[in-house]
Amino acid sequence: MRIIQISDTHGKHHQLKGLPEGDVLIHCGDFTEDGTEEEVLDFINWYEELPYPHKIFVTGNHDLCLRDADGIEDLQTNMHFLQDRDVVINGIRFFGLACWHDESLIPEGTDVIITHEPPLHILDKAGDINWGNLALKERVMKIHPRYHLFGHAHSAYGTELINGIVFSNGSVLDHKGNVIHNGKVFEI
Repeated sequence: MRIIQISDTHGKHHQLKGLPEGDVLIHCGDFTEDGTEEEVLDFINWYEELPYPHKIFVTGNHDLCLRDADGIEDLQTNMHFLQDRDVVINGIRFFGLACWHDESLIPEGTDVIITHEPPLHILDKAGDINWGNLALKERVMKIHPRYHLFGHAHSAYGTELINGIVFSNGSVLDHKGNVIHNGKVFEI
């Protein structure tokens, strides 16, 4: 299975051209800038048109109108809004945790954890600030997934392998808001 990760498009998703081919496209939140319903609808319409067999997304801190949403009506059947829930695709269990929600919701047996926030001190530094979450890091280390995909800290784009877990910050924007990355590819 080929997974493509993007994050932190902040309303600039239309600028992404030539995304890599894959089986599952994952957006790790902050697909809007101001968190309005109009921005969410624009993103969903764009996301639906992308030619991936499965599309997953979670909320980020900017996606305010969806912060406490239980779901989104009328999504395509291959599009999964993982707001504190999971989906199994070809035997791989994906769990999406909404931004700033309780880390204890992440279940044992998860293969791919998707959050907006990074774990503390792992690809979380922007300037002199670590934007990561300690409780999230502790939960991820306990669950021990194959992958933890996230964003939030734009200038910390990258991938690290720690204790057998692939940690990936997939922010496509730099700290100035320019699109500089075009999707990370993982084979699982």
